[in-house]
Amino acid sequence: MQTDREREHHGPDGHEKSAPFPIPATIPVFALPNVVLFPKTYLPLHIFEPRYRQMVDDAVMGGQCIGMALLKEGWESDYYGNPPVFGMGCVGRLVSVQPLADGRSNILLQGLERFDIAEESHEKPYRQASIVLKPRGAEASLDPAVRQRLVEALEAYLRSRQEPPTWQSWFREEVGDDILVNTLSTYLDCTPLEKQFLLEADSLHQQARRLSDLIQFLMHDHHGAKGWG
Repeated sequence: MQTDREREHHGPDGHEKSAPFPIPATIPVFALPNVVLFPKTYLPLHIFEPRYRQMVDDAVMGGQCIGMALLKEGWESDYYGNPPVFGMGCVGRLVSVQPLADGRSNILLQGLERFDIAEESHEKPYRQASIVLKPRGAEASLDPAVRQRLVEALEAYLRSRQEPPTWQSWFREEVGDDILVNTLSTYLDCTPLEKQFLLEADSLHQQARRLSDLIQFLMHDHHGAKGWG
């Protein structure tokens, strides 16, 4: 699949939507040990390392895209080098950059599409990669029964944690299945490896099932997460 070409996209009603943001075939990769980006979600980041300041400057002048990837276990011994990352990440579109007086910046990424790393490049201070997009464009929605099980599991989890009722807005029928699943995957207070497991699901249906199982696990694990991230 060509990453530079704007791909045709249709909504669940069959009407064509505007073409998605074009993603370059080679992108900078921001590798962190505790962050997993999902499509159709937003991620604020504080940029302070010199190599990543250059990465943001180059992205602003280039394709406006940064790939987020999760560092593998053992990254501590070579953090300032190029420690191994998981092969699947998510492309983020750089939607805002707030420069700070000392050269740092606050940025906001919009998750666009999952990708597999085809080849890494280390010619610049930061990691770059040739990527292959891994879209789920053919899957418009979940089976209603799968969505219902997910919502019921989430409601039970929130009640057990005495969370505020503001989360109920996520359960509205007009919230798309992909937005619901990816947003819950982002905010559920689970480990980065568990989030990577959700990202790597072969389909939205599989991701929703994994998410339901994970919520059930957290609800019954007295030593697990206590709330939302």
